Order: sequence, then C-alpha cells, then structure tokens
Amino acid sequence: MSRSRPDRSRSRDRRGRGLRGRLVPQTVPLARSRAAQFDDLVLDTVEDLELRWQRELDGVEFAVEDVPYLTTASPDELVHGSDVLEDGNVPLARLLPARLSESGHRLPARIVLYRRPLEIRARDR
Repeated sequence: MSRSRPDRSRSRDRRGRGLRGRLVPQTVPLARSRAAQFDDLVLDTVEDLELRWQRELDGVEFAVEDVPYLTTASPDELVHGSDVLEDGNVPLARLLPARLSESGHRLPARIVLYRRPLEIRARDR
C-alpha cells in the first residue's frame, strides 16, 4: 500500500532555516540595521548642534560605540569618573578631553555615545 504525499513546492523550508534573502530592498528604511539608524540619528543631531554651537564644538569629534568597555564585572566595584554620563551606574556617554598621543600628535576632544544603553532607555526613535 502506498501513501500519497501532498504536492509540495521544491522551494520549501526543509531544514527550518526560514526565508532566504532580503525581505525588503536596501533603499527602504526597514533594511537598515539598528546600529546604522542610530548612527544616522547621531549624525543628524550633531549637525544641528554644530549649527548652534559651532565655535564651542570646533575640534570636537563624536563617536558611537555599542557598549562601554568595563574592566570590572562587579557593579559594587564599578566607579565612573566625572567624564562619564551615567544612569544608575550604567554609562551612557563619555567625554575624552583633548590630549597629546604617545607619538606627540594632538588628539581632539571626543564625545563617545554608547548605543545599546541609550537605545534601551529611549522611549521612541
């Protein structure tokens, strides 16, 4: 006795990997990663800030990192300096003052924004 199988398309999902390929074109905003969207938002905001405070922000660089680098895992031992903006002991941003590198080159002041802690606390985009 032979069993009949329902006629299935050859492009079925045989190994449970889900759909293949892009669901939306790259030109659509949905195709951009969260990190890329955050970077765009920071760039737009920095442009607005530089229009207002061009002289004050002259020579200041802005950077985005996913998460802050921490040397200790224990929250009890974690103490941030005055250069860190934090929320409940979670670093959100940091100001690195201008300084000279080991090779004698001038490094500009830098404001570092930490993407993941800021995204988690944001109410909307």
